[in-house]
Amino acid sequence: MGHVDVAGVRFELPDGRVLLDDVSFRVGEGAKVALVGANGAGKTTLLRIVTGDLDPHAGAVTRSGGLGVMRQFVGHGVVGAPDSPDADPTVADLLRSVSPPRVRAAAAEVDRCELVLMDTDDELAQMAYAGALAEYADAGGYDVEVVWDVCTQAALGLPYDRARFRALSTLSGGEQKRLVLEFLLRGPDEVLLLDEPDNYLDVPGKVWLEQRLRESPKTVLYVSHDRELLANTATRVVTVELGAAGNTAWTHPGGFASYHRARGDRFARFEELRRRWDEEHAKLKALVLMYKQKAAYNDGLASRYQAAQTRLRKFTEAGPPTAQPREQQVRMRLTGGRTGKRALVCTGLELTGLMRPFDLEVWYGERVAVLGSNGSGKSHFLRLLAAGGTDPAPEHRPAGGGVVEPVAHTGTAALGARVRPGWFAQTHDHPELVGRTLVEILHRGDEHRDGMGREQAGRVLARYELAQAAEQRFESLSGGQQARLQILLLELSGATMLLLDEPTDNLDVASAEALEAGLAAFEGTVLAVTHDRWFARGFDRFLVYGADGAVYESDAPVWDETRVQRTR
Repeated sequence: MGHVDVAGVRFELPDGRVLLDDVSFRVGEGAKVALVGANGAGKTTLLRIVTGDLDPHAGAVTRSGGLGVMRQFVGHGVVGAPDSPDADPTVADLLRSVSPPRVRAAAAEVDRCELVLMDTDDELAQMAYAGALAEYADAGGYDVEVVWDVCTQAALGLPYDRARFRALSTLSGGEQKRLVLEFLLRGPDEVLLLDEPDNYLDVPGKVWLEQRLRESPKTVLYVSHDRELLANTATRVVTVELGAAGNTAWTHPGGFASYHRARGDRFARFEELRRRWDEEHAKLKALVLMYKQKAAYNDGLASRYQAAQTRLRKFTEAGPPTAQPREQQVRMRLTGGRTGKRALVCTGLELTGLMRPFDLEVWYGERVAVLGSNGSGKSHFLRLLAAGGTDPAPEHRPAGGGVVEPVAHTGTAALGARVRPGWFAQTHDHPELVGRTLVEILHRGDEHRDGMGREQAGRVLARYELAQAAEQRFESLSGGQQARLQILLLELSGATMLLLDEPTDNLDVASAEALEAGLAAFEGTVLAVTHDRWFARGFDRFLVYGADGAVYESDAPVWDETRVQRTR
């Protein structure tokens, strides 16, 4: 069984700014520790320091046991066969990339020797090949291949011999993640570092991951923003906290269920300690002033004046208590506006080739979660509404810039009076924003949104924790920053119906909670496609896109495909 110990780690960015400062925490044997924090706070950098990919500028990382690592984007950096390095990497290449280093090296040597034998079949080449096979066996390569076979059967439904040459590009992001997770959780490594392991997994896949993490004896440190996953698996929560002189880390010794209360108590203690220090500082300064005034006409008090000065100097030199970390403050002010009673009426609506016809009425103010498997037509449905429906009137033109591509359909989808849709695109595909900085986007405005001056733009961006990125171009932002900007533009657009396609996918925990608070105050109608079980709790209606093409309503969220067909 392994462990990870991070002690006093400091890391500076190339421009000299301190990203991490005196970060310390421990992941004990068999623990499942979640690493959370704001987008860009340094969580992935910290994982890279633990793996040894980056060297800290101070501090040390110690660990025991074999280390298995899953990157945020599992297919990136995987290379193809040595005889054609530009070729599309395969399933075998992916599984090798997450195997123990000795197995990877031995497998690469076997491949190299086989290539040599194709050109030169002499005794020397055969001896080298025999030696490579012996090293592969000693490294445990054949034992690992047995595990690979189990993994491909579980993730892809194919034995390893049939799946090994399949191009990685033919697998979805969820299939790649599932395959890597299957191996790491079954493989020989005792310590696992997982960066966003739940991304791209559907809800049944997330439930599977939660169960496997709870059952696994391995030591696991993982980054995730999925609050349901955090609540169901984390034995401890390490928070990367924002600091003026560099981000630090705080460890909550319990699970996610008690995390928010503990964090609130922590910040309250910081405030109380600072208040007491300020009061004592004020008292000492007042005491020094009093003795100074009295010593001016009473020499007998000069010693007391000096003693008071010494107390004040020592108190000031000791300094105030530990500075309170800066709490991320994302404040969304989604306002909306009053519309007709019927916000949306669908009659015999069928998206061509995606689902069977269905009827739907959505009333003003309702919150409707749209659920179902990937590819069932949920995003197309939102895009149809974002374009104004079947026959949009001028008042139904979409709020915000950009052109919404039409969606082939039969039947009708009609928006109600004074309904103006605002669309949050899952892919963050906004060509009209590319090449422009955030300040330029806000300054220029569009047909539904007035422009604003630099000072006002700065204040608005600060509410969304985007002030530091004000001069960055849209395409250079992180996924979480792009998501927050999209929501900001919806806020400024005057939309009265929000169409949100997986809005929490890239948001950190604080931003997702800020979005929930903003939606609670929003005066209008909300339809959201989501696989976020925690986020779905805030909705009162559930529209399910079944695996058989039927669309129906459910009293509660339906996530499992087998259940979708059974309950219809």
